[in-house]
Amino acid sequence: MKYIVKNIEPQEFVNWKNQTNDDWQPSFNNLQNPEKDEVFTSLLKEQGYICCYCERELKDNDYHIEHFRPQDQNLFPQLQLEYSNFLCSCQNIIKKGEPLHCGNSKDNWFDENLLISPIDDPNCEKQFTYTADGHIYPSNDNNAAKTTIKRLLLDINKLVNLRMNVIEPFLTESLSEDDFINFVNGYLVEKEENNGKYNEFHTTIKDLFQN
Repeated sequence: MKYIVKNIEPQEFVNWKNQTNDDWQPSFNNLQNPEKDEVFTSLLKEQGYICCYCERELKDNDYHIEHFRPQDQNLFPQLQLEYSNFLCSCQNIIKKGEPLHCGNSKDNWFDENLLISPIDDPNCEKQFTYTADGHIYPSNDNNAAKTTIKRLLLDINKLVNLRMNVIEPFLTESLSEDDFINFVNGYLVEKEENNGKYNEFHTTIKDLFQN
């Protein structure tokens, strides 16, 4: 999980919410393009095109708007159109039999004390640690991190295997020490220097090979 610095909400989205029609009542359910596309574009840019929770690459429209604090009418209905509560999570296109994870697994569950936040906690990256076989664990027996992993299913086989595919090239013994350092640093380049994108599982590689 990588810390996300939120930008200001897109002006097109603001204008849409502030329409002055007498019968206008904006809601998340009636958010459509082009305004919805502007929101997606903004979220993807601020996240560097990786999932807000697992850090998979977001591409091919396989992502959805995630309400960090759920929009459920019994929970946080006042935040359903609050851009600062929006994230972009993977898994919009779900194949039959594919396990749900990240925002889909979280659904309407929320606990302020047990869910690590990629927008409220600048130290969220330090709450987790990773192993070379692709698994994710809480740092320092952190109960919130344990619960976050369990609720978001961040350690299911699918994500473990995806992490392993990214980790494997870093396990080669053929590189010199200097070349290896350059290899790691090249992968961990900031999004501003990489066409606005983070390489997927950025925090995994950082934890394993740079910290």
